[in-house]
Amino acid sequence: MGRLIAIALALLMAAPLAQAGEADVLGMRMWSAPDNTRLVFDVSARAEYKLFRLSGPDRVVIDFKDARLRGGLAGAGDGIVRGVRHAMRGERELRVVLDVNSAIQVRHFMLEPNEQYGYRLVVDLTDPTVQRASAPAPAAPQVKRAADEPVQNRDIVIAIDPGHGGEDPGARGATGLYEKDVVLAIARRLATLIEQEPGMRPVLIRDGDYFVSLRQRTVKARENKADLFISIHADAFRDQRVRGGSLFVLSQNGASSEAARWLAERANASDLVGGVRLEDKDDVLASVLLDLSQSATLEASHVVAESILRRMGPIGKLHRPSVQQAGFAVLKSPDIPSVLIETAFISNPEDEAKLRSGRYQQDVAQAIFQGARDYFTRHPPAGTLYAARRDREHIIARGDTLSQIAQQYRVSVERLRDANQLKGDVLRVGQVLQIPGG
Repeated sequence: MGRLIAIALALLMAAPLAQAGEADVLGMRMWSAPDNTRLVFDVSARAEYKLFRLSGPDRVVIDFKDARLRGGLAGAGDGIVRGVRHAMRGERELRVVLDVNSAIQVRHFMLEPNEQYGYRLVVDLTDPTVQRASAPAPAAPQVKRAADEPVQNRDIVIAIDPGHGGEDPGARGATGLYEKDVVLAIARRLATLIEQEPGMRPVLIRDGDYFVSLRQRTVKARENKADLFISIHADAFRDQRVRGGSLFVLSQNGASSEAARWLAERANASDLVGGVRLEDKDDVLASVLLDLSQSATLEASHVVAESILRRMGPIGKLHRPSVQQAGFAVLKSPDIPSVLIETAFISNPEDEAKLRSGRYQQDVAQAIFQGARDYFTRHPPAGTLYAARRDREHIIARGDTLSQIAQQYRVSVERLRDANQLKGDVLRVGQVLQIPGG
Protein backbone atom coordinates (compact mmCIF):
# COMPACT_ATOMS: atom_id res chain seq x y z
CA MET A 1 0.00 0.00 0.00
CA GLY A 2 2.81 2.39 0.85
CA ARG A 3 4.41 1.75 -2.53
CA LEU A 4 1.12 2.57 -4.33
CA ILE A 5 0.78 5.82 -2.42
CA ALA A 6 4.35 6.80 -3.31
CA ILE A 7 3.69 6.14 -7.02
CA ALA A 8 0.49 8.19 -6.91
CA LEU A 9 2.30 11.12 -5.25
CA ALA A 10 5.05 10.98 -7.85
CA LEU A 11 2.50 11.12 -10.69
CA LEU A 12 0.76 14.08 -9.11
CA MET A 13 4.07 15.94 -8.71
CA ALA A 14 4.96 15.25 -12.34
CA ALA A 15 1.62 16.56 -13.72
CA PRO A 16 1.24 20.35 -14.13
CA LEU A 17 -1.22 21.73 -11.60
CA ALA A 18 -4.01 23.92 -12.96
CA GLN A 19 -3.78 27.41 -11.51
CA ALA A 20 -6.81 28.99 -9.84
CA GLY A 21 -8.82 30.93 -12.40
CA GLU A 22 -6.97 29.43 -15.36
CA ALA A 23 -9.23 29.33 -18.43
CA ASP A 24 -7.57 28.87 -21.80
CA VAL A 25 -9.25 30.14 -24.95
CA LEU A 26 -10.05 27.12 -27.11
CA GLY A 27 -11.19 29.08 -30.14
CA MET A 28 -13.56 31.75 -31.41
CA ARG A 29 -16.60 31.65 -33.68
CA MET A 30 -18.16 34.67 -35.39
CA TRP A 31 -21.49 35.37 -37.10
CA SER A 32 -22.27 38.59 -38.96
CA ALA A 33 -25.85 39.85 -39.30
CA PRO A 34 -26.91 42.97 -41.22
CA ASP A 35 -26.94 45.10 -38.08
CA ASN A 36 -24.73 43.24 -35.59
CA THR A 37 -21.94 40.72 -35.15
CA ARG A 38 -21.76 38.06 -32.46
CA LEU A 39 -18.45 36.53 -31.36
CA VAL A 40 -18.29 33.47 -29.12
CA PHE A 41 -15.05 32.56 -27.34
CA ASP A 42 -14.95 28.94 -26.19
CA VAL A 43 -12.99 28.72 -22.92
CA SER A 44 -11.87 25.75 -20.87
CA ALA A 45 -13.35 27.14 -17.62
CA ARG A 46 -15.10 30.25 -16.35
CA ALA A 47 -12.77 32.98 -17.60
CA GLU A 48 -11.62 36.08 -15.79
CA TYR A 49 -11.43 38.83 -18.39
CA LYS A 50 -11.54 42.58 -18.95
CA LEU A 51 -13.20 44.19 -21.99
CA PHE A 52 -12.80 47.81 -23.03
CA ARG A 53 -12.94 50.02 -26.14
CA LEU A 54 -10.36 52.25 -27.77
CA SER A 55 -10.73 54.85 -30.51
CA GLY A 56 -8.50 56.25 -33.24
CA PRO A 57 -8.89 53.71 -34.78
CA ASP A 58 -11.96 52.06 -33.25
CA ARG A 59 -11.29 48.71 -31.66
CA VAL A 60 -12.50 46.43 -28.87
CA VAL A 61 -9.92 44.87 -26.56
CA ILE A 62 -10.42 41.71 -24.48
CA ASP A 63 -7.78 40.71 -21.93
CA PHE A 64 -8.07 37.12 -20.65
CA LYS A 65 -6.28 36.64 -17.33
CA ASP A 66 -4.33 33.41 -16.76
CA ALA A 67 -5.04 32.17 -20.28
CA ARG A 68 -3.37 31.01 -23.45
CA LEU A 69 -4.79 30.56 -26.93
CA ARG A 70 -5.23 26.84 -27.65
CA GLY A 71 -7.23 27.08 -30.90
CA GLY A 72 -7.82 29.36 -33.85
CA LEU A 73 -9.60 32.70 -34.01
CA ALA A 74 -11.99 33.55 -36.83
CA GLY A 75 -10.70 36.19 -39.21
CA ALA A 76 -12.43 39.32 -40.47
CA GLY A 77 -16.13 39.04 -41.18
CA ASP A 78 -18.33 40.78 -43.70
CA GLY A 79 -19.98 42.94 -41.06
CA ILE A 80 -18.73 45.12 -38.22
CA VAL A 81 -15.40 43.37 -37.51
CA ARG A 82 -12.62 44.20 -39.98
CA GLY A 83 -9.93 42.11 -38.35
CA VAL A 84 -8.95 40.04 -35.31
CA ARG A 85 -5.51 40.15 -33.67
CA HIS A 86 -4.06 38.53 -30.57
CA ALA A 87 -0.87 38.52 -28.53
CA MET A 88 0.41 37.39 -25.15
CA ARG A 89 1.02 40.06 -22.50
CA GLY A 90 3.54 38.46 -20.22
CA GLU A 91 3.31 34.72 -19.66
CA ARG A 92 -0.35 34.33 -18.68
CA GLU A 93 -2.46 37.13 -20.16
CA LEU A 94 -3.97 36.78 -23.62
CA ARG A 95 -5.06 39.97 -25.40
CA VAL A 96 -7.51 39.80 -28.30
CA VAL A 97 -8.09 42.96 -30.36
CA LEU A 98 -11.10 43.40 -32.63
CA ASP A 99 -10.69 46.06 -35.32
CA VAL A 100 -14.16 47.45 -35.94
CA ASN A 101 -15.74 49.70 -38.55
CA SER A 102 -17.19 52.38 -36.29
CA ALA A 103 -17.94 53.41 -32.73
CA ILE A 104 -20.11 50.36 -32.10
CA GLN A 105 -22.12 49.36 -29.04
CA VAL A 106 -20.80 46.39 -27.04
CA ARG A 107 -22.56 43.84 -24.84
CA HIS A 108 -20.78 40.84 -23.30
CA PHE A 109 -21.58 38.00 -20.92
CA MET A 110 -20.36 34.56 -19.83
CA LEU A 111 -22.49 31.45 -20.50
CA GLU A 112 -22.50 28.24 -18.48
CA PRO A 113 -21.92 24.88 -20.22
CA ASN A 114 -24.83 23.13 -21.93
CA GLU A 115 -25.30 19.90 -23.87
CA GLN A 116 -23.41 21.20 -26.91
CA TYR A 117 -20.80 23.63 -25.58
CA GLY A 118 -18.65 24.33 -22.56
CA TYR A 119 -18.06 27.76 -21.00
CA ARG A 120 -18.38 30.60 -23.52
CA LEU A 121 -17.76 34.33 -23.53
CA VAL A 122 -20.28 36.02 -25.83
CA VAL A 123 -19.52 39.46 -27.28
CA ASP A 124 -22.27 41.25 -29.22
CA LEU A 125 -21.27 44.23 -31.36
CA THR A 126 -24.00 46.47 -32.77
CA ASP A 127 -23.76 49.40 -35.17
CA PRO A 128 -26.33 51.96 -33.94
CA THR A 129 -26.52 53.61 -37.37
CA VAL A 130 -28.16 50.52 -38.89
CA GLN A 131 -29.39 48.67 -35.81
CA ARG A 132 -33.13 48.13 -35.76
CA ALA A 133 -34.03 44.48 -35.39
CA SER A 134 -32.08 44.00 -32.15
CA ALA A 135 -33.81 46.87 -30.37
CA PRO A 136 -36.02 45.97 -27.41
CA ALA A 137 -39.53 44.91 -28.37
CA PRO A 138 -41.98 47.80 -28.25
CA ALA A 139 -44.30 47.98 -25.28
CA ALA A 140 -47.42 47.43 -27.40
CA PRO A 141 -47.97 45.97 -30.85
CA GLN A 142 -48.00 48.19 -33.91
CA VAL A 143 -51.04 47.17 -35.91
CA LYS A 144 -51.36 47.96 -39.57
CA ARG A 145 -54.86 49.04 -40.55
CA ALA A 146 -56.36 50.05 -43.86
CA ALA A 147 -56.22 53.69 -42.77
CA ASP A 148 -52.44 53.39 -42.50
CA GLU A 149 -52.20 52.30 -46.15
CA PRO A 150 -53.22 55.15 -48.46
CA VAL A 151 -51.79 53.32 -51.47
CA GLN A 152 -54.27 50.86 -52.92
CA ASN A 153 -53.33 47.49 -54.41
CA ARG A 154 -50.34 47.14 -52.11
CA ASP A 155 -48.46 43.85 -51.75
CA ILE A 156 -49.29 41.34 -49.04
CA VAL A 157 -46.17 41.10 -46.84
CA ILE A 158 -45.18 37.64 -45.59
CA ALA A 159 -42.44 37.44 -42.94
CA ILE A 160 -40.45 34.20 -43.27
CA ASP A 161 -38.58 33.18 -40.12
CA PRO A 162 -35.95 30.40 -40.45
CA GLY A 163 -35.53 29.11 -36.89
CA HIS A 164 -32.28 29.23 -34.90
CA GLY A 165 -29.05 30.49 -36.54
CA GLY A 166 -25.47 31.35 -35.62
CA GLU A 167 -24.26 29.65 -32.47
CA ASP A 168 -27.77 28.24 -31.99
CA PRO A 169 -27.80 25.37 -34.52
CA GLY A 170 -31.12 23.90 -33.41
CA ALA A 171 -31.53 20.14 -33.76
CA ARG A 172 -28.91 17.94 -35.44
CA GLY A 173 -29.51 14.85 -37.54
CA ALA A 174 -27.54 11.62 -37.27
CA THR A 175 -25.48 12.46 -40.38
CA GLY A 176 -24.68 15.97 -39.15
CA LEU A 177 -27.41 18.03 -40.84
CA TYR A 178 -28.19 21.12 -38.75
CA GLU A 179 -31.71 22.45 -38.41
CA LYS A 180 -30.55 26.05 -38.85
CA ASP A 181 -29.14 25.26 -42.30
CA VAL A 182 -32.02 23.28 -43.76
CA VAL A 183 -34.73 25.69 -42.58
CA LEU A 184 -32.80 28.62 -44.09
CA ALA A 185 -32.65 26.75 -47.40
CA ILE A 186 -36.43 26.16 -47.31
CA ALA A 187 -37.05 29.78 -46.30
CA ARG A 188 -35.03 31.09 -49.25
CA ARG A 189 -36.97 28.85 -51.64
CA LEU A 190 -40.23 30.07 -50.15
CA ALA A 191 -39.12 33.70 -50.49
CA THR A 192 -38.40 33.13 -54.19
CA LEU A 193 -41.89 31.70 -54.77
CA ILE A 194 -43.54 34.60 -52.94
CA GLU A 195 -41.43 37.13 -54.83
CA GLN A 196 -42.66 35.67 -58.12
CA GLU A 197 -46.32 35.99 -57.09
CA PRO A 198 -47.95 39.28 -58.16
CA GLY A 199 -49.34 41.02 -55.10
CA MET A 200 -47.01 39.40 -52.54
CA ARG A 201 -43.68 40.42 -51.03
CA PRO A 202 -41.41 38.27 -48.78
CA VAL A 203 -39.36 39.48 -45.81
CA LEU A 204 -36.66 37.09 -44.55
CA ILE A 205 -36.18 37.51 -40.80
CA ARG A 206 -32.64 36.18 -41.24
CA ASP A 207 -30.90 35.59 -44.56
CA GLY A 208 -27.67 34.14 -43.23
CA ASP A 209 -26.10 32.10 -40.46
CA TYR A 210 -26.52 34.48 -37.52
CA PHE A 211 -28.50 34.62 -34.29
CA VAL A 212 -31.76 36.57 -33.94
CA SER A 213 -33.60 36.51 -30.61
CA LEU A 214 -37.22 35.40 -30.47
CA ARG A 215 -38.47 38.88 -29.63
CA GLN A 216 -36.37 40.46 -32.37
CA ARG A 217 -37.99 38.18 -34.92
CA THR A 218 -41.50 39.48 -34.20
CA VAL A 219 -40.20 43.06 -33.98
CA LYS A 220 -38.71 42.79 -37.47
CA ALA A 221 -41.97 41.37 -38.82
CA ARG A 222 -43.89 44.25 -37.26
CA GLU A 223 -41.43 46.84 -38.60
CA ASN A 224 -42.10 45.50 -42.09
CA LYS A 225 -45.88 45.59 -41.46
CA ALA A 226 -46.21 41.88 -42.15
CA ASP A 227 -49.63 40.41 -42.89
CA LEU A 228 -48.45 36.89 -41.96
CA PHE A 229 -45.54 35.46 -39.93
CA ILE A 230 -44.28 31.97 -40.84
CA SER A 231 -41.65 30.33 -38.61
CA ILE A 232 -39.93 27.29 -40.14
CA HIS A 233 -38.32 24.51 -38.07
CA ALA A 234 -37.24 20.86 -38.27
CA ASP A 235 -38.26 18.93 -35.17
CA ALA A 236 -36.27 16.40 -33.13
CA PHE A 237 -37.22 13.73 -30.61
CA ARG A 238 -35.35 11.14 -28.59
CA ASP A 239 -37.27 8.35 -30.34
CA GLN A 240 -35.83 8.23 -33.86
CA ARG A 241 -38.93 6.46 -35.17
CA VAL A 242 -41.03 9.62 -34.80
CA ARG A 243 -41.38 11.47 -38.09
CA GLY A 244 -43.58 13.80 -40.14
CA GLY A 245 -44.56 17.46 -40.29
CA SER A 246 -46.75 19.53 -37.95
CA LEU A 247 -48.41 22.97 -37.88
CA PHE A 248 -48.61 25.07 -34.69
CA VAL A 249 -50.41 28.24 -33.66
CA LEU A 250 -50.32 30.07 -30.35
CA SER A 251 -52.29 28.48 -27.52
CA GLN A 252 -54.89 30.42 -25.53
CA ASN A 253 -52.64 30.19 -22.46
CA GLY A 254 -49.74 31.66 -24.41
CA ALA A 255 -51.98 34.45 -25.68
CA SER A 256 -53.15 35.26 -22.15
CA SER A 257 -49.60 35.52 -20.82
CA GLU A 258 -48.59 37.76 -23.71
CA ALA A 259 -51.60 40.01 -23.17
CA ALA A 260 -50.56 40.42 -19.54
CA ARG A 261 -47.07 41.46 -20.66
CA TRP A 262 -48.45 44.08 -23.04
CA LEU A 263 -50.76 45.45 -20.34
CA ALA A 264 -47.95 45.67 -17.82
CA GLU A 265 -45.81 47.66 -20.24
CA ARG A 266 -48.42 49.84 -21.89
CA ALA A 267 -47.36 52.94 -19.92
CA ASN A 268 -44.45 53.20 -22.34
CA ALA A 269 -46.55 52.37 -25.39
CA SER A 270 -46.30 54.46 -28.52
CA ASP A 271 -47.90 51.94 -30.86
CA LEU A 272 -51.49 50.96 -31.52
CA VAL A 273 -53.80 48.04 -30.90
CA GLY A 274 -56.76 48.00 -33.24
CA GLY A 275 -56.06 51.63 -34.09
CA VAL A 276 -56.43 52.74 -30.44
CA ARG A 277 -53.67 53.67 -28.00
CA LEU A 278 -53.40 51.60 -24.84
CA GLU A 279 -51.35 53.98 -22.74
CA ASP A 280 -54.25 56.26 -21.82
CA LYS A 281 -56.82 53.49 -21.21
CA ASP A 282 -57.78 51.93 -17.90
CA ASP A 283 -57.06 48.26 -17.21
CA VAL A 284 -60.51 46.98 -18.16
CA LEU A 285 -60.74 48.82 -21.48
CA ALA A 286 -57.13 48.04 -22.44
CA SER A 287 -57.72 44.37 -21.64
CA VAL A 288 -60.85 44.28 -23.81
CA LEU A 289 -59.03 45.92 -26.73
CA LEU A 290 -56.17 43.44 -26.50
CA ASP A 291 -58.57 40.52 -26.23
CA LEU A 292 -60.41 41.61 -29.37
CA SER A 293 -57.14 42.05 -31.28
CA GLN A 294 -55.74 38.70 -30.18
CA SER A 295 -58.98 36.78 -30.79
CA ALA A 296 -59.07 37.91 -34.41
CA THR A 297 -55.37 37.15 -34.86
CA LEU A 298 -55.61 33.67 -33.31
CA GLU A 299 -58.59 32.81 -35.48
CA ALA A 300 -56.76 33.95 -38.62
CA SER A 301 -53.63 32.01 -37.54
CA HIS A 302 -55.67 28.82 -37.20
CA VAL A 303 -57.32 29.24 -40.61
CA VAL A 304 -54.05 29.87 -42.45
CA ALA A 305 -52.38 26.95 -40.60
CA GLU A 306 -55.18 24.62 -41.75
CA SER A 307 -54.72 25.89 -45.30
CA ILE A 308 -50.97 25.12 -45.22
CA LEU A 309 -51.54 21.75 -43.55
CA ARG A 310 -53.87 20.69 -46.40
CA ARG A 311 -51.13 21.49 -48.89
CA MET A 312 -48.44 19.64 -46.89
CA GLY A 313 -50.45 16.43 -46.65
CA PRO A 314 -49.75 15.18 -50.18
CA ILE A 315 -45.95 15.70 -50.02
CA GLY A 316 -45.23 13.42 -47.04
CA LYS A 317 -46.32 11.95 -43.74
CA LEU A 318 -47.87 14.31 -41.21
CA HIS A 319 -46.92 13.82 -37.58
CA ARG A 320 -50.23 15.38 -36.55
CA PRO A 321 -53.24 15.53 -38.91
CA SER A 322 -54.63 18.69 -37.34
CA VAL A 323 -53.30 22.09 -36.28
CA GLN A 324 -51.62 22.02 -32.85
CA GLN A 325 -51.43 24.75 -30.22
CA ALA A 326 -48.42 25.68 -28.09
CA GLY A 327 -46.97 28.66 -26.27
CA PHE A 328 -44.06 29.40 -28.63
CA ALA A 329 -42.67 32.87 -27.90
CA VAL A 330 -42.07 33.54 -31.59
CA LEU A 331 -45.84 33.27 -32.25
CA LYS A 332 -46.85 35.83 -29.63
CA SER A 333 -47.50 38.84 -31.82
CA PRO A 334 -51.06 39.98 -30.97
CA ASP A 335 -51.49 41.76 -34.30
CA ILE A 336 -49.97 39.42 -36.92
CA PRO A 337 -51.39 35.97 -37.78
CA SER A 338 -48.53 33.60 -37.01
CA VAL A 339 -47.84 29.92 -37.66
CA LEU A 340 -44.92 27.63 -36.84
CA ILE A 341 -44.16 24.78 -39.22
CA GLU A 342 -42.20 21.70 -38.18
CA THR A 343 -41.26 20.51 -41.67
CA ALA A 344 -40.12 17.03 -40.54
CA PHE A 345 -38.19 15.27 -37.75
CA ILE A 346 -34.51 15.77 -38.42
CA SER A 347 -33.85 13.12 -35.75
CA ASN A 348 -35.51 10.49 -37.99
CA PRO A 349 -33.04 9.08 -40.57
CA GLU A 350 -35.63 9.00 -43.38
CA ASP A 351 -36.85 12.51 -42.64
CA GLU A 352 -33.28 13.80 -42.39
CA ALA A 353 -32.51 12.41 -45.85
CA LYS A 354 -35.59 14.15 -47.23
CA LEU A 355 -34.69 17.44 -45.55
CA ARG A 356 -31.25 17.28 -47.15
CA SER A 357 -32.86 16.85 -50.58
CA GLY A 358 -33.32 19.99 -52.66
CA ARG A 359 -36.45 18.49 -54.20
CA TYR A 360 -38.12 17.98 -50.82
CA GLN A 361 -37.08 21.46 -49.70
CA GLN A 362 -38.78 22.84 -52.81
CA ASP A 363 -41.88 20.71 -52.22
CA VAL A 364 -42.18 22.04 -48.65
CA ALA A 365 -41.69 25.62 -49.79
CA GLN A 366 -44.30 25.12 -52.53
CA ALA A 367 -46.82 23.69 -50.05
CA ILE A 368 -46.33 26.60 -47.63
CA PHE A 369 -46.66 29.10 -50.46
CA GLN A 370 -49.80 27.50 -51.88
CA GLY A 371 -51.38 27.31 -48.43
CA ALA A 372 -50.69 31.00 -47.78
CA ARG A 373 -51.95 31.94 -51.23
CA ASP A 374 -55.15 29.92 -50.69
CA TYR A 375 -55.75 31.76 -47.42
CA PHE A 376 -55.19 35.26 -48.80
CA THR A 377 -57.33 34.51 -51.85
CA ARG A 378 -60.24 33.97 -49.46
CA HIS A 379 -59.25 36.58 -46.87
CA PRO A 380 -57.33 39.38 -48.64
CA PRO A 381 -56.32 42.35 -46.44
CA ALA A 382 -58.04 45.59 -47.38
CA GLY A 383 -56.15 47.74 -49.87
CA THR A 384 -54.13 44.87 -51.36
CA LEU A 385 -53.93 43.69 -54.95
CA TYR A 386 -55.45 40.40 -53.73
CA ALA A 387 -58.47 42.31 -52.43
CA ALA A 388 -58.83 44.14 -55.73
CA ARG A 389 -58.97 40.89 -57.70
CA ARG A 390 -61.00 38.96 -55.13
CA ASP A 391 -64.04 39.00 -57.39
CA ARG A 392 -62.14 37.33 -60.22
CA GLU A 393 -60.72 34.10 -58.71
CA HIS A 394 -61.60 31.43 -56.16
CA ILE A 395 -59.30 28.51 -55.28
CA ILE A 396 -61.23 25.37 -54.37
CA ALA A 397 -60.67 24.04 -50.86
CA ARG A 398 -61.86 20.79 -49.32
CA GLY A 399 -65.61 21.00 -48.68
CA ASP A 400 -66.33 23.74 -51.22
CA THR A 401 -69.45 23.33 -53.36
CA LEU A 402 -70.52 25.23 -56.43
CA SER A 403 -73.71 26.48 -54.75
CA GLN A 404 -71.80 27.78 -51.69
CA ILE A 405 -69.30 29.62 -53.91
CA ALA A 406 -72.14 31.13 -55.96
CA GLN A 407 -73.81 32.34 -52.77
CA GLN A 408 -70.52 33.76 -51.41
CA TYR A 409 -69.93 35.88 -54.51
CA ARG A 410 -73.64 36.57 -55.16
CA VAL A 411 -73.70 35.09 -58.63
CA SER A 412 -75.78 32.27 -60.03
CA VAL A 413 -74.53 28.70 -60.33
CA GLU A 414 -75.28 28.89 -64.06
CA ARG A 415 -73.01 31.92 -64.48
CA LEU A 416 -70.23 30.15 -62.59
CA ARG A 417 -70.53 27.13 -64.86
CA ASP A 418 -70.51 29.27 -67.98
CA ALA A 419 -67.50 31.36 -66.89
CA ASN A 420 -65.45 28.23 -66.14
CA GLN A 421 -66.86 25.89 -68.83
CA LEU A 422 -68.08 23.44 -66.21
CA LYS A 423 -70.43 20.67 -67.32
CA GLY A 424 -71.37 19.58 -63.80
CA ASP A 425 -70.89 20.35 -60.13
CA VAL A 426 -67.71 18.29 -59.54
CA LEU A 427 -64.81 20.38 -58.20
CA ARG A 428 -61.26 19.41 -57.26
CA VAL A 429 -59.14 20.84 -54.43
CA GLY A 430 -56.76 23.50 -55.76
CA GLN A 431 -58.87 24.24 -58.84
CA VAL A 432 -59.12 27.97 -59.66
CA LEU A 433 -62.52 29.30 -60.62
CA GLN A 434 -62.99 32.57 -62.44
CA ILE A 435 -65.75 34.59 -60.78
CA PRO A 436 -67.87 36.65 -63.18
CA GLY A 437 -68.26 40.27 -62.16
CA GLY A 438 -71.49 42.10 -61.40
